Amino acid sequence: MKNIVLLASGSGSNAENIIKYFREKKISHNFHIITNKKDAFVLERAKNLNVSAEVITKKQNDEGILFDRINELKPDLIVLAGYLLLFPAQIVALYPNKIVNIHPALLPKFGGKGMYGGFVHDAVVANKETETGITIHFVSEHYDEGAVIFQAKTPVAEIDTALDVANKVHELEYEHFPKVIEKLLDD
Repeated sequence: MKNIVLLASGSGSNAENIIKYFREKKISHNFHIITNKKDAFVLERAKNLNVSAEVITKKQNDEGILFDRINELKPDLIVLAGYLLLFPAQIVALYPNKIVNIHPALLPKFGGKGMYGGFVHDAVVANKETETGITIHFVSEHYDEGAVIFQAKTPVAEIDTALDVANKVHELEYEHFPKVIEKLLDD
């Protein structure tokens, strides 16, 4: 049985999807959720899924508490599923190729600080892109610059709004993120 730490800053729909995927396949793993926001809906999802969860604020992260907690949990894989803080370099150094993030665009396009969620989809539409997608990548010391593990594409029509793009991207996330995590855990 492997230990998977999921980090999310908001709703936690990807975290929930990942947990449900493994449960439906009857693959037994220990999940633990960490969020940096006390009011994040991911805490409610964790409760409903009977998964342990906790809040480690940005201030606590800066004080090294996240680093200490990750080391206590001894994860086989750390999954950033909508976690919006820059991940601490000391954790990245300690867990090379064991920290995975999903980005709602085809990196290197539309990546970097401040490029998340709706901001990415707005930029895709504003730039009249004909396709977008998801990028699952290893985490490095810089936003969205780690080695790419997997990408999936979806077309963007001229009439698509940012919300249309978001819906297409979410479908890709839900379909592919759990499968990529499963493969990484099996390697």
